[in-house]
Amino acid sequence: MTDQQIALIVITFGAAIVNGALGYGFSSITVPLALVFSFTNRVLNPALVPIEVVLNAYVLWVNREAIPSVWRRVLTIVIGLAPGVALGTMMVSSVSPGWLKFITFLVLLPLILLQAAGFRRPIKSEKAGGLVFGGGVGVLYSVTTISGPPLAVALSNQGLAKKDFRAALGFIRLAESSFTAVAYYFAGLYSLESFNLIPYILPGIIVGVPIGSVLIQKIRPETFRRVCMSFDAWIVGFGLSTLVKGDLHLVQGNSAFLILAAVGVLDTYLLYRFFTVTLPALKAADPEAAARFTDEAPPARVATGTLRA
Repeated sequence: MTDQQIALIVITFGAAIVNGALGYGFSSITVPLALVFSFTNRVLNPALVPIEVVLNAYVLWVNREAIPSVWRRVLTIVIGLAPGVALGTMMVSSVSPGWLKFITFLVLLPLILLQAAGFRRPIKSEKAGGLVFGGGVGVLYSVTTISGPPLAVALSNQGLAKKDFRAALGFIRLAESSFTAVAYYFAGLYSLESFNLIPYILPGIIVGVPIGSVLIQKIRPETFRRVCMSFDAWIVGFGLSTLVKGDLHLVQGNSAFLILAAVGVLDTYLLYRFFTVTLPALKAADPEAAARFTDEAPPARVATGTLRA
């Protein structure tokens, strides 16, 4: 096996553990790391999308009891996905690999940091906001195969408890991965080079997802999620720094790594605030409040069509 193939096995194994624990995160971990190891979106994406169809179907099946209570609330997001996926697929077909990596990192970084900062602001009009948000997520997913961070922020903002959160996430992600799989087919993006990556991805998923499911029973979910986001932020910062210096030649010399330094400083501050302020407050809270927080659900009042913090 080549170094690239070994790296892909290790990366996808770690990413599968995260996905098994949180219900999302496979692509959020896999893609930034794989791009650093010289894979390209045009080769990597068509290998990941069919796998994610199966993975998301599994997540949805496990949380199927909550589907009746959430599918109407996220239906507008799913409807908005279709045009976004079509636009994103055209970008994958036409944009150069270097600039596609740059777009991937540039969009992903603020989404990771927002989630790391614990950003929560409920959307009052779910239907209108869902169409626009769904379109944006469709573009993001079809270009990068990543949608976990923005979806996690959006769904947790809306006050969904653990089962509802995972069911809504599985429902949306199954739709986006299925739409993208079909769009890639019609765009002619599938290739033998992409399919040859699948045997190096599947073993990590088969082993890693069950490990993640067990691991999350022993670790506070919010702590685990926060550490994963911190790791992701550093990887994306490093990827941006090397990309603007090497492939794109936008910055000369080691000054390109000021991007990584800035991300590191900001993430270190957010991590410090989490462990010194947020986590102690969580531990001091009553059990019911703690459960809501760790299940990605802040307290919320639910009214017909409207959510208020």
